[in-house]
Order: sequence, then C-alpha cells, then structure tokens
Amino acid sequence: MSRPLASLSLDLDNLWSYLKIHGDPGWQARPSYLDAVVPYVLEVLERERLRITFFVVGADAAEPRNHAALRALVTAGHEVGNHSFEHEPWLHLYSRAQLEREVEATDDAIEAATGVRPTGFRGPGFSWCPELLEVLQERGHLYDASTLPTWLGPIARTYYFWTAKLSAEERERRKGLFGAFADGLRPNAPYRWGLRGGRELLEIPVTTIPGLRTPFHFSYLAFLARFSEPLMIAYLRTALTACRLTGTEPSFLLHPLDVVGGDQAPELGFFPGMDISSAEKTRLLRRVLHELARHFELVPMGVHAQRVRERPAPRLVPAVAGA
Repeated sequence: MSRPLASLSLDLDNLWSYLKIHGDPGWQARPSYLDAVVPYVLEVLERERLRITFFVVGADAAEPRNHAALRALVTAGHEVGNHSFEHEPWLHLYSRAQLEREVEATDDAIEAATGVRPTGFRGPGFSWCPELLEVLQERGHLYDASTLPTWLGPIARTYYFWTAKLSAEERERRKGLFGAFADGLRPNAPYRWGLRGGRELLEIPVTTIPGLRTPFHFSYLAFLARFSEPLMIAYLRTALTACRLTGTEPSFLLHPLDVVGGDQAPELGFFPGMDISSAEKTRLLRRVLHELARHFELVPMGVHAQRVRERPAPRLVPAVAGA
C-alpha cells in the first residue's frame, strides 16, 4: 500500500524582494543572490534525493543574469511555479487587467528562462482574490497554493509592521498582509474552488496543524529550535500525527532563508534567525525532512495536484470574498 503524500515547495524570494518587504530602498537595484543560493539549496536537496517545487518571481526570470541558476532547477528535476512578477503581497488590490499582466508576464519569463511553462501559482504573502483564481484557470494553471488556513495572520502582520521600515502609505497598502483571523476557518486539505460558469481550480493550502490551525512550515520550526530543538521536534511530530489522524496530506513550505544564514546573505541580518549559520539551518532542515519522510512520500506540488485530481472530487468552495 502506498504511503500518503506530502508536497514540498520553496518560494524562491530573492535578495531584492526581502529588502522590498522590509522597506529598504536598495531593493530597486534588484540585487540578487540566486547564483549562490540556488546551487546551495540544490545540493541539500540532492543529498536528500528530493524533488520539490520552486515558486519563481517573474522579475527574476526576466533577468538574463539569473537564467543559469533557474535552468539548473529544471535540469535537476524540480518543478517551477509562478510566484507573481513583482512579488507584491497585495494582489487582492490589483485590477483584473493588472492580475492578467502579472500572471502572463511571469509565465512567459519563466518559460523563456527554463523552457518550462508553470502550471502552479502561489501569491506572495499568501495574497489572493477571486479574480486571480479566474485568471489562473483561464491561463491553464492546474492549481493555486496561496492560502494559509490559520488564525495567526494578524499577529504575524503586527510583528511585521513593528520591524519593517514602512511609510504610512505602505502600511495602508499592506494592511491585509497574512490574512485575517477568519482564515483559520478555511479548508486545510486540497479542495477545488468553484468559479463562474461551473469551472474549477484546485487549491492546495499551505498546511497548518489540523484542529489547532497553527503553522508548522519550516520558518516556524526554526524559530522554535532557537529555544529548544526537542521542542521543535515535538511540535512537528504533533503536527504530523494530527495530519495522519485526519487524513490530511500536508503541503510543506520552505523559503531561502530557511536554508541560508547570515554567512551567505549578510544584507538580510535584520530578518529573524539570520544569526544562525547556513550549516546549522541545513542540519535542522535535514532533520525535519527526515521526520516528514518517515510518514509521507515527499513529492513536488505538481505531483500532489495530479494525484488529487485523479481522486473523487474534494469539497467545492465558492471563490468569493469572505467565503
């Protein structure tokens, strides 16, 4: 009997996008660390014999200097997905025309850089709206992965505003970042959005702990490890046990700063955990991946999406604001 699946993905946020999130004007020169970070992450994944999904930002794929690093992802057997063009976590404020340009430009840039056209999408900062889902379905995307069903979003947003250097205008634009308390009521396992005209789009949420609805993707685990590594493992095992008991096949999220420390990205010292070395982060990540692999078959998100599509249809949820 085959084991249940767990999909792995990494949002390939570049150096400039982290600076942009922090409100640092230096982001506009679009400094990149992909030439250093991508080979390092690929080496870690190859050591674990894992293939995952990398969600790529369109502005990076449009830069010829990044093409070698992005092609290396596909050459190594990984999936590439669309992570928007400008990496702005307020897609819900975009017009329909802006959303179409954002998705199309990123699809085109990724295909030009890697030879592969994305079929999956994740909004930066878990940003999405019903119009975005319509655009994705019309453009042939097979799945969206932009929802995080947790009640902790407003708390994360408060911490973000406290640490970032943002103007009043920027704070207003980002006031919906990370969602609302009510997001904890959204489905936690893959389901299908019901769109206009009877159409559908598969949604694969970033999984939170069933029942508790608190996140357990690696950024949260690494934070716990700063206090106690046994606490981190206990929390992870609680999450995985809850997933198994409820039949939830998790979607597990990574970011570059989960693997890379301040020794490789000193410009990002303002981010939590950047005082931890890359070697130590990698050690913790490998331990977490081994825990996941004990109970689940680890696959890219596209494989997860295809398996879900082959089963009886999951619950349909209308894609309307506040649903």
